[in-house]
Amino acid sequence: MLLDSAQFTLQLTGYERSAWRFETQPTYTIPIEQASLSRFLAGEPKPPDHNETWHEHVRSLVAAGKSIGRVRTVRRPLTDYQRYQLAWGIPGNIEAGEDIRILDLTDLQLDLPTQDFWLFDETTVVDLNFRPDGTLINVDKLEDPKLEQYLTWRDTALSHAMPFGEWNAGT
Repeated sequence: MLLDSAQFTLQLTGYERSAWRFETQPTYTIPIEQASLSRFLAGEPKPPDHNETWHEHVRSLVAAGKSIGRVRTVRRPLTDYQRYQLAWGIPGNIEAGEDIRILDLTDLQLDLPTQDFWLFDETTVVDLNFRPDGTLINVDKLEDPKLEQYLTWRDTALSHAMPFGEWNAGT
């Protein structure tokens, strides 16, 4: 079932215990981020309120006793977007309470999808479908997901990923 923005927001706020994302795209072309990405690439300092709306969301989920996390895959050399995300996005998200780990696939061959997805409460799967340029096509809540496969992918990713603070981008 394709979700519109409001339905997906309900999914991101209405889960009971856990939300976990597998993040695979080398770049995300998100209109709201383009100005910040341009400032990052120009060498400007990160604004103190960067990504504050997401941080408030994460803090409210954690305060309600819910967990939220993700594994971010990368391959070297990092894309400009990945460098931006690692420098400006992820540290603040972690400070807000999100558990973010990095999976460097440069020298690894793992049985993992190239598909981004969210796993909510270990029962609900939402695929995020992107064009090659990182533009979101749609958000698809799977009606009959192969849940064991998604849980296996999550467990594989987590077992090979490193906490962000331990991962060295080498850049």
